[in-house]
Amino acid sequence: MALWFGGIRRWPVLSLLMLWPAFGGHWVDVMFLNFLRPRLPDDRIVQGIARVVVWFAGGIVLGLGVRLTARALLARPGTLGLTWAIAGVGFVAVELIAHGALHVRGRPSFYNGLG
Repeated sequence: MALWFGGIRRWPVLSLLMLWPAFGGHWVDVMFLNFLRPRLPDDRIVQGIARVVVWFAGGIVLGLGVRLTARALLARPGTLGLTWAIAGVGFVAVELIAHGALHVRGRPSFYNGLG
């Protein structure tokens, strides 16, 4: 990615920007599992909808973090066309794919209601 966005000298900053959804996304899910899920009814549909809503909102917050970090650290941050809706939907898609991989491996996931 650094080669496409200004050369290898931008690698550290781009790595930091990519940590927002990777590391931050982990904490969005942990927040749901530890703080919100115990307060919701045991109905899987309610918990599934709530989790997708949390992922969408978390994606928006993480997208804002990426944008503000890029503005602060890059001389010309440019625009990636990242709107709040794209950030939210994109984060939900990434989480569904990640949980799909967990489900295929027989691990607790969104799809089997265990994770």
